[in-house]
Amino acid sequence: MENNQDITEKIEIKSTDNVIAAIDIGTNSFHMIIVKVNGNGLVTTITKCRESVRLGEGGEGDEMKILSEAAMERGLEVLRNYAKIAKTYNAKIRAIATSATREALNAHVFIERVYNETGIEIEVISGYEEGRLIHLGVSYCIPVNEDKTMVVDIGGGSTETLIGIHNDIIFANSEKLGAIRLTQRFFSNGVSQEKIEKCRKYVRGKLAPTMKKMREIGFDQIVGTAGTFETILRVALLNKQKSLPDFINGITASKNSMLDAIKIIVKAETPQEIAKIDGVEEKRADIILAGSLILEYILKNSDLNKATYSPYALREGVVYDTIQKLNIFDKFSEISELRNNTIYNLAKKYNIEMFHSEHVLKTSLMIFDILQLKKLDQYDRETLAYAALLHDIGYFVSHAQHHKHTLYLIKNSDLPGFTNDEALLIANVARYHRKSHPKKTHEDYIALSEKKREKVKLLSGILRLAEGIDRRQKQIVKDIELNFENSILTIKLIPNDNAQPPDIEVWGANRRKFLLEEVADIKISVISDI
Repeated sequence: MENNQDITEKIEIKSTDNVIAAIDIGTNSFHMIIVKVNGNGLVTTITKCRESVRLGEGGEGDEMKILSEAAMERGLEVLRNYAKIAKTYNAKIRAIATSATREALNAHVFIERVYNETGIEIEVISGYEEGRLIHLGVSYCIPVNEDKTMVVDIGGGSTETLIGIHNDIIFANSEKLGAIRLTQRFFSNGVSQEKIEKCRKYVRGKLAPTMKKMREIGFDQIVGTAGTFETILRVALLNKQKSLPDFINGITASKNSMLDAIKIIVKAETPQEIAKIDGVEEKRADIILAGSLILEYILKNSDLNKATYSPYALREGVVYDTIQKLNIFDKFSEISELRNNTIYNLAKKYNIEMFHSEHVLKTSLMIFDILQLKKLDQYDRETLAYAALLHDIGYFVSHAQHHKHTLYLIKNSDLPGFTNDEALLIANVARYHRKSHPKKTHEDYIALSEKKREKVKLLSGILRLAEGIDRRQKQIVKDIELNFENSILTIKLIPNDNAQPPDIEVWGANRRKFLLEEVADIKISVISDI
């Protein structure tokens, strides 16, 4: 296994440190970084690993609809090793999957096998979320805060392009253009100038609208990440000098030198000839031509005359995203600004009754906190908060079956700051705030792992109970008193002054307590003095 940086002997890990292992399950390579975060928020890298897996290899043409058995086995072998390394440092693992897994019809087979054999839960992310995390990673390596920065990440299956400033994404696009994808489409049976021109024309057709939009927005600098950009930068530097500097982190090269490097690659007639070019790794020689043609179009259609390399990208973005999520959220208003804004914007879009939703949110978290269920953690508390706020957005479609419409809207909405898996988890919790309990015949529920299905039952059980406490949606109950002893939860409803008796709320809550009683193995009694 290639280990790009192994400094574990120099790093002392204390019991108070958080240790995070971020894994990027890419179309071409799998990357892992393990870091420790001390009590002051200082992040120190323990080790980095990279393995060429070619998970997206083996499809027909440029399609990546099926993960081959051989590709899945290569991925499993690497992830088994990654899991062992992470376990050595007692690291919390977050594994993010991109284009190949995102598109594959049999991705669930790979995800389930990985979980069963390694314990790693894979989160599949959208192209937009991939771009956001890449930008987050880049921002910790390159000074991008004051400038509008165009970030380019050419992967094996897709190319992410975005413009960001500070922590805001102004524009983002994910295109199904990648080094492996285009190699399979145009160069699987050899290289010729005719094929190169056909590939250039294809890239132009795909990226022209994106580049036009990005030029209209404008950008002050270009930052490239990932293997294609790094390789071309190496070729460009070695074309001008005899050796590379010890570190190329943050190195800037002129556009012309990068284009000259691409010309050198394009002139080579075979992967074997490409492999002989200074700066090209042998294992990337067969796909770098396709990746080069993508970068060539982007550079030629930029008015800037230089570009900068960032070794920080998706996996580092996952690290910093996880650090943000490790915060203890005492109130929903303290949740990270991006995710907070995403949820409230969706609620606003579908015209929810905010007073009711926030009342259900507050009540849900009070119940969550007193139960302190061992199977749930702060991530789950956050999920419950999101689901509570959004549980009624299905009314926008129809009152009838609105809980099912809620699931559909959350699952299919663009949610910056959330992975596809997180969105599906939130959608399921919100969906079961009423009517049927979760069942194995429910497609979106059974798509979750067994561990997440258990969480859905517990969280939706809490949400049902909280929703019942505001049964008339008039916030008649101003507060609740909770007592949890000997596996008996007693909830006393305290009405607003001069309000109607909360008899309907007592009735509504007691009707909705049974799912939580069943899955948490407790008894619940909802009462009122009035």
